[in-house]
Amino acid sequence: MQTDNIILGIDPGTTIMGYGLIHVKGNKMELIQMGVLHLSKLGSHELKLKKIFERTLQLVDEYKPDEFAVEAPFFGKNVQSMLKLGRAQGVAMSAALYRDIPIFEYAPKKIKMAITGQGTASKEQVAAMLKSILNIKEMPKHLDASDGLAAAVCHHFQRTPGQGCGKSYTSWGSFLKDNPNKLK
Repeated sequence: MQTDNIILGIDPGTTIMGYGLIHVKGNKMELIQMGVLHLSKLGSHELKLKKIFERTLQLVDEYKPDEFAVEAPFFGKNVQSMLKLGRAQGVAMSAALYRDIPIFEYAPKKIKMAITGQGTASKEQVAAMLKSILNIKEMPKHLDASDGLAAAVCHHFQRTPGQGCGKSYTSWGSFLKDNPNKLK
């Protein structure tokens, strides 16, 4: 496991995209930056996607993250909203891939569980826990920023030596199927 790395977390959105960056050195984690990208004033969906790509690439170029964690779109009732959110996520991921940064995707419930211990936690509960964990003096007005930060912190918490991130198993059998070299 890398002991000195930077993780960029993204909460994709077509109105507001949240992001957060953390620096992990040994067992210490600290906030580098978090914020939002406002997209509501852009006229078309294509312009929003372009702006998401540009801002994500800008964050990648400025902070040089080692890993990229993104919140997966959750299943909703509105198919058009899901499609737009998936495109936003894909464009942000493309910016990371453009700079050869490995990508890790987490379901919203997994992120909430990693941060608060409760998969049904509210955005406010996630923000409060992040404030405590990272000793943040003041949280931003938009909770999308803390959601992006939560993706990065979740990724850090999911890391285990010799394992990929974000993979979970329902039984020993499924673990051994993916990791036959672990059986002696």
